[in-house]
Amino acid sequence: MVGAGALFFSLTESERLQGEMIIADINPELINVYRVIRDKLPKLIALLKKHKEKHSKRYFSLVRAVDRDPAFWTWNDVERAARFIYLNKTCFNGLYRVNSRGEFNVPFGDYSNPAICDEANLTNCSRVLKQTKIELGSFENIAALAKPGDLVYFDPPYEPLTKTSNFTQYARDGFGTADQIKLAEVFAELDRRGVRVMLSNSSAQLVFDLYANYKIVEIAVGRAINSKGAQRGKVKELLVKNF
Repeated sequence: MVGAGALFFSLTESERLQGEMIIADINPELINVYRVIRDKLPKLIALLKKHKEKHSKRYFSLVRAVDRDPAFWTWNDVERAARFIYLNKTCFNGLYRVNSRGEFNVPFGDYSNPAICDEANLTNCSRVLKQTKIELGSFENIAALAKPGDLVYFDPPYEPLTKTSNFTQYARDGFGTADQIKLAEVFAELDRRGVRVMLSNSSAQLVFDLYANYKIVEIAVGRAINSKGAQRGKVKELLVKNF
């Protein structure tokens, strides 16, 4: 799950990762972005600069709406990647959310100078990704590749703390309780195979129950995803480890 990408890039920057590196996700649009950054960066940067020149609230609405049109699926990989990054940098709080039809539905974020084309950062990411396998697939499929001594980090859509905080629409089919249970089973299987495993999740009781046999560390993390600015701040999350 490339929600774990922050850790991945941190470890690669500090040269603490050795051997084969794999990142994976079930979201085809996200995986396309990483592959384009790795393999077609100059074309991507050129398109992002065009998005930056045209950026406005109205332009954002037009770009967001294109996945309602079947013609969107005829776009090439670079065009789709540039759209993904543009929307991510200009939507509300950089949130990624789709509806049941797989259509991006996050509203406009009113930023004075969004980093639509961060050329230096994209160049650094491209350099790291050239040494990395980028796979499209579910956590079950990817975990089968892990060998004893490997490190696997799962960062799934979090188990909701309340019914009103039930955001799981990272992908069209969502990520519910049954998926959390299956992920815990995969975590246990990797542990039995001698793989080092980490997982981050919310502090919901289900997470405590599923990983009761492992080391659970409670951490305070700053979160900006709240419609009311005064209610944003530190929240308790869990880091689960078998080492």
